[in-house]
Amino acid sequence: MALLFVVAVVASCVDTIAGGGGLIVLPTLLMVGIPPAIALATNKLQGSGGTLVASIYFLRKRIVRLSDIRLTVFMTFVGAVFGVWLVLQIQVTILNAIIPFLLMGMGAYFALCPQLGATDQKRRLGHGTFSLFVAPWLGFYDGFFGPGTGMFMTLALVSLWGHNLTKATAHTKLLNCTSNVSSLLYFLIFGQVYWGAGLVMLAGQVIGSSLGARIVLAKGSTLIRPVVATVCFLMASKLLLDVFFA
Repeated sequence: MALLFVVAVVASCVDTIAGGGGLIVLPTLLMVGIPPAIALATNKLQGSGGTLVASIYFLRKRIVRLSDIRLTVFMTFVGAVFGVWLVLQIQVTILNAIIPFLLMGMGAYFALCPQLGATDQKRRLGHGTFSLFVAPWLGFYDGFFGPGTGMFMTLALVSLWGHNLTKATAHTKLLNCTSNVSSLLYFLIFGQVYWGAGLVMLAGQVIGSSLGARIVLAKGSTLIRPVVATVCFLMASKLLLDVFFA
């Protein structure tokens, strides 16, 4: 339990800044002997707590205005519901092979574009168009597969809404919280959660996500960009190792 608490603190701090916390938490849950299906559900429980705390922090700081993105949040929720349902129906081995290369491309994009997200840019998609045609796929991906969701959301907000990295990261936490809660509700109804580990890690998530949210506002894009690029490559390497050495 002590190990899980520490891992949750570190993972939630990293996840709030750049995403990718799930790939720290999930292997740890499996390592301590929790069965895979229960580990997935428990990961969603503790992850929901972390993203909720970060979302509330950004809402209180008025970096995010819920009234401006209600439709986006709703469509992300709907997409995640379909993703969780579909993941139990089909195999995801193809995604296992493709996602690492997408993550490496994203990491290179952040690393090689020093001006990406430095300031707000012109919005390329309106709120309605983004909500109806992009947000559901972001939610679907998180419910269906998961790894890299935060980074995909941040990239979409930077490239399509023109947000700077700080604002995009703040909005990402609210959307990621939505998809996490959607997935968690499904697991609570149809699956099983290891409440002992989940609640201990939830406490760690509260601490780590609070710290991460403050770092995001204090350091902004100067920290977010290199952390995102690094986490992308580490996640890609982890997923490739899982594919070739499974």
